[in-house]
Amino acid sequence: MGQRMSCRERSESALFVAVENGDLQMIEAMVEADPTVLGMTSGYGKQSALHLAAAYGQMEVLSMLLDQFFLYTNTDALNRYKQTPLMVAAMNGKLSCVKKLIESGAFILNFDSLQGRTCLHYAAYYGHSDCLQAVLTAARTSPVANTWGFSRFVNIRDESGATPLHLAARQGWSECVHTLLDNGALACSSTGGNGYPGSTPLHFAARGGSLECIRELLAWGADRVQPDAFGRIPYAIALKYKHQACAALLNPSSAEPLVWPLQLRNMTDLNPEAKELLEKALMETNEEREKAILNETICSVPSTSPSDAEVDDNTSEASDVELCCICFENLCTIEIKPCGHQMCAHCTLALCCHKKPDTITAVPEVPACPFCRCSIANLVAARIINSATELDISPSKPRISR
Repeated sequence: MGQRMSCRERSESALFVAVENGDLQMIEAMVEADPTVLGMTSGYGKQSALHLAAAYGQMEVLSMLLDQFFLYTNTDALNRYKQTPLMVAAMNGKLSCVKKLIESGAFILNFDSLQGRTCLHYAAYYGHSDCLQAVLTAARTSPVANTWGFSRFVNIRDESGATPLHLAARQGWSECVHTLLDNGALACSSTGGNGYPGSTPLHFAARGGSLECIRELLAWGADRVQPDAFGRIPYAIALKYKHQACAALLNPSSAEPLVWPLQLRNMTDLNPEAKELLEKALMETNEEREKAILNETICSVPSTSPSDAEVDDNTSEASDVELCCICFENLCTIEIKPCGHQMCAHCTLALCCHKKPDTITAVPEVPACPFCRCSIANLVAARIINSATELDISPSKPRISR
């Protein structure tokens, strides 16, 4: 018996070394000789061959195990901590492995035994926005969307009450924060359950000291005065951890940021180019607000706004675009559908942000065109005509929109 155990241990070691190194021939020979070898687990963590292939990003090994030896592999195999290969791939940022596991039927709603987290939590915590987007895309078409609902999945909580948005904000992954918010994550979600107060993603971002995450959360309507379980607002958290620049933005007495309009958030068919222009305008407006706030403190943040020379260059290059006839300052970049009137992105945001949205009780009103008062069905990027002769104007003077 002792001899058999020794041989078994050597087989385990050889298999896992082959998986880590991507030795397809060795793995194939071992499995064909004894298919039960794929049921082995390594060491204390009890990682299967699929876990190791996902962790090391061995896509060819993973594909062979899932396609050629699917009868002997379990896509939802669990290690000691109830983590699946999909969770391991998500936490290590192996996008191709994440997609392959999902394609092979891996369940995206498994919870581990450490903190009750899913693959979505792990992708957000470790800052892998591409893996995060892959899981979210799969959730829209998987049975999870029908049984749980996509919105509930995006805001799924771990054992401590933290959503993926909480974890991304705490770690300072602004791209993940943006992806989650853009897919329906609640900016004011609380870790408290059953009506009890708890920490919001803004509390977590204030503790981590990430200005970028705070900007994103505030732009999506995060509440600066919502208290946690100890009655502390995010401003107090930022002061406690000595994040002075964050505290300046979170100070309730400072000017409120421009919030991404609820009406536009609910416009599901919003043109991607128009949305990008509006997001850029919103961030530029909030950056100007930040400068005014931070100039009053000892902290300063680098400006991401273009220099005056760059603005002049851009204006001259786009001089064949109409000037917005509302502000007479910016170029028309947004076209309203179906009427076709044009205005700049900043004025479009101001039109939709004339009231601060109440995300709990208020029903968003459909914004109306300021020129003809028809309901805005969609917003698209305005078409730029490069030939000055088509407009019959001087290329050095942008014309005013009508």
